[in-house]
Amino acid sequence: MEAILIDINDYEYSGEGANGTSYNHKTDAGIMLKLYNSNQNIEFVKAELDFAQKVYDAGIPTPKPGEFVTDGEGRFGMRFQRIVGKKSFSRAVGDDPQNVEHYAREFAKMCKLLHSTKVSKTDFPNVKEYYLKLLEENEFYSPQEKEWTRNFIQNAPDSDTAIHGDLQFSNCLLSDMGNFFIDLGDFAYGHPNFDLGMTILCCLYNAEEFTSNVFHMSNATAKEFWYWFVEEYFGAGADHDKIEKELRPYAGLRILMIEKFAHARLDGLHWLIGDKN
Repeated sequence: MEAILIDINDYEYSGEGANGTSYNHKTDAGIMLKLYNSNQNIEFVKAELDFAQKVYDAGIPTPKPGEFVTDGEGRFGMRFQRIVGKKSFSRAVGDDPQNVEHYAREFAKMCKLLHSTKVSKTDFPNVKEYYLKLLEENEFYSPQEKEWTRNFIQNAPDSDTAIHGDLQFSNCLLSDMGNFFIDLGDFAYGHPNFDLGMTILCCLYNAEEFTSNVFHMSNATAKEFWYWFVEEYFGAGADHDKIEKELRPYAGLRILMIEKFAHARLDGLHWLIGDKN
């Protein structure tokens, strides 16, 4: 796979994250560009593009990946289909909280579609492998705590259906072109509970300031979003207390990822293992 040389002057800055910078094409509204930071080697970028193509080919509604490119200055990246007029579900709710039920139900429909899509076990990792690796890298848990957590992961139910890997309402877009999932770098297969742990964590368990700054809404609105999400995803009249009890340990499991990047021990472990001595 040879990188296509592009002229960065054909693009305008759109935003940036931990791994790279995004651009929109100045004259073609259907093209966006992601250039990875210069410290990312070419094989890493190729692998990212290959993975994105596999996710798209699996039938997941996500922007179509395009060519492997370079700016000629040591940065490599990829072009994608640009979703014009897009807005994340979290931003949509923040801008229009009176219609939180509508957005929650639409998001739930997307999640049900995702979690009913069977994917190749050879093309994608098992979600349990992802969490077992996070657990082994965790610097805060004692050997006994790691053993309890490892047993939870290994004994959790299995499935061969799609897992987003970071399923929260900022990682799904609304647009006139349809609804799309984004940020699928941790895409895997496994039981939906591993995904829903992140969803419930974002809706119910964050501090007010965090919810406002990151998701553009109040905790009360996020809680209402979760209520309607459950009604759509699990069915009208679902037992909300039972569902929260079942998913709370998976929210605790998701905190393993947050601890890795925060370099601090947080409060998710007791949700996983209870009050063991």
